[in-house]
Formats: sequence, C-alpha cells, structure tokens
Amino acid sequence: MSSSADGDSRPPQEGAPTCSSLFRAVGLVTGDMRLCREWAERQAGGVRLLDWTFRGVAQVVFVNNPLSGLLVTAGLFLQDPWWALSGLLATLVSTGSAYLLGQNGEATSAGLHGYNGTLIGILMAVFSAKGSWYWWLLLPNVFLSMLCPVVSSALSSVASKWDLPILTLPFNILVCLHVAATGANHPYFPQADMRPKDHLHPANDSAESLDVARLFLSVPVGVGQVYGCSSPWTGSLVLLALLLSSPTICAQAMWGSAVGVLSGVALAAPHEDIYSGLWGYNSALSCIAIGGVFYVITWKTQLLALTCALFCAYMTAAISKLMSVLALPACTWPFCLSTLIFLLISSETPAICRLPLSAVSYPEENRRYRTPLEASEKAPLGRDEVPFGADSSCTEALCH
Repeated sequence: MSSSADGDSRPPQEGAPTCSSLFRAVGLVTGDMRLCREWAERQAGGVRLLDWTFRGVAQVVFVNNPLSGLLVTAGLFLQDPWWALSGLLATLVSTGSAYLLGQNGEATSAGLHGYNGTLIGILMAVFSAKGSWYWWLLLPNVFLSMLCPVVSSALSSVASKWDLPILTLPFNILVCLHVAATGANHPYFPQADMRPKDHLHPANDSAESLDVARLFLSVPVGVGQVYGCSSPWTGSLVLLALLLSSPTICAQAMWGSAVGVLSGVALAAPHEDIYSGLWGYNSALSCIAIGGVFYVITWKTQLLALTCALFCAYMTAAISKLMSVLALPACTWPFCLSTLIFLLISSETPAICRLPLSAVSYPEENRRYRTPLEASEKAPLGRDEVPFGADSSCTEALCH
C-alpha cells in the first residue's frame, strides 16, 4: 500500500516544480522586474545605464520595466528609426545628467529622470520641418535633455509640498520653449506649421462618413501617440509592453484612448485627427494615472479614472485651439492639468484614496492597500475618529 501510495503521489510532485518554475520565470519579466534591477546594480556602469535608460523609455506610460522599454523602442524603430535614436539619446543624456547632478538614486535607477528626455527627443524630431536624419537637431536635443533633471528637480521642490508628481511637465515646458524660440522660419531648426487651421471642421466630415474600421483602429493608435507615433504596429507594441508589466495599465490605456476617441466624435473633431490617435493619447495617460497608479484601484476609482479621461478629452479640444493660436503644440498639457486636478481631490470615502508618492508602484502591487481600504470603509467611525478626507489623509492611515 505504501509503495502504491508513493507511486500515486509522484506525478503531482514532479509537476508542481514545473508549474512553480513557470510562474517564477513569468514573475522575472513582469511587474517592475526588481530582481533584474538588483542584478544590474551589481554590474558595470554601462549595464546599469542601459537598464535605467530602457526603464526611462517605459516610464512615459508609468511602467518601470526594462523589457517593456525594449518593446516600446522596437515600436519606435518601426515608426521611424530617426525618432527612435533621437529618443534613446535624449533618455541617455537626461538620465546621465541626473546621475551627475546627484539626483535621488532610487528615482534615477527607476527611470524617473529619463522619461521626459524620451519625449523631448522624439517630439523634437517629429516637429522638425527638416525631416529625418538632420544631425544638427541633436545639438538642441542634447541641451534640452541635459536641462530635464534641472527642471524636474525645481518642479519637484514645489510639487512635493502637496505630494504631487511632476508627470510630463518638464517635457511640456522645454519642448514649447524650443518651438517658441525657433518657429517655422528658423534657418537651422525650423518647426512644422502649427498655426490654426482655416477649416477646423471640414465639410465632408460627418457622422455618416466615419470609417468604423479606422475608428476602432484609432484606439491602439491613440496609445502609440503617447510617443508621437501614428503607426498601429507601434501602438500594438506599446500595448504589449504595458501588458507585460501590468495588465491593469494596459486595460486603462485602452479605456482612456477609447474615451478620447468617442469624445472626438462627439465634439465633431476632424476625422483624420481622430484616426491618427491625437484624441486618444492624453486621455489614455490620464486614465492610467488615476486608474491604479496614484490611486488604489477600486470600482469607485475606476469611475473616477474614466471621468478624468473624459474631462481630459474636453481639455484637449480647448488647449489644442489655444496653443495653435500661439503656434505651439498641445503636447501633454491636457493630461498634466486634468490629472493634477483629479489628484487634488479630497474625499471622505476611503475607497478613493491617493497613495503617497513614496508608496506608488504598478497597480497590481498597489492593490495590497485594497484590503485595509475595504475594512476601513465597512468599519463604523468611532466618536473621536475623523473621516478620511482633507483633514485626515487615508494614505497616512494606510502607511502608518
């Protein structure tokens, strides 16, 4: 009997290590790849810089994963190799400058001093009227990328008083500075024409003329437009990069982009702008930020994230028109302003709880706060207890 029992129990014992090994292998490349980061910290400077750079590329979409950054870089090369090289160089310079300036080492190694440089490098190439492989453009590219940690540090000093992130504000400030300083007629660094269009709503753009297939395709394209790319293949690779690190972030990006697309249709935006993803990327970023990154994901914060995405789409329409009068791009100003407004919300509902910046991670990791949130929401308040809100931070209750 005992030998028979041993024989019956062997298959599960042999299969269990295989299943465990598979989960362990998947865990190595998902989330924030912490083990990879710890390994890179023990290697030579070049390996560490490479890890920081790819994390910086991915941090544009709130992902701290070098493999995700590699996938995004592949998508950039599919769109335009010049844009990809310009973005990588800017990320490298921005990260290196932060290291030399003695910025927070934890933030630098997580790519938080690289993502604004990524956007600067790519969008400077996108807005340049000289087209691809105009090597002189690397001069302002490197200079503005070096300024990234300076502007970031200055903004952080102010935002830290309210425990707010600086998001992509350094990118918006520096790119608009460059475009305003050069303009369309500059002899060396001319910009694409960004003046207001004479026909904002073309006569042939009607609900009946909408291409439904292209409308559906504009959702992943809108996610790709976070990096200034209009190729659906690039958008698909960006979504794959998000899925690898965090399925929640991937889903929120899709939801946000879809809300932006539908808002563009409702506001009678030019169809080509909708198809090219220009109505999706700001809403996608806002939905990611509120839907699990800076807030613990609950059904209430999910509704808040969708509301923020809708608000961001309206802000995109308004800011795009205002900035075009100044011949400046809208960049990610709508995302920054709408997200910061929603991060400043005070609520007496524990389920709507903004995490302290020191505790922010990817949504699946942030969910460890969900149990105490639900418990505190169900528990009745004592006589001397103050409800969560502006006077009593729920984040303090969770962290302490």
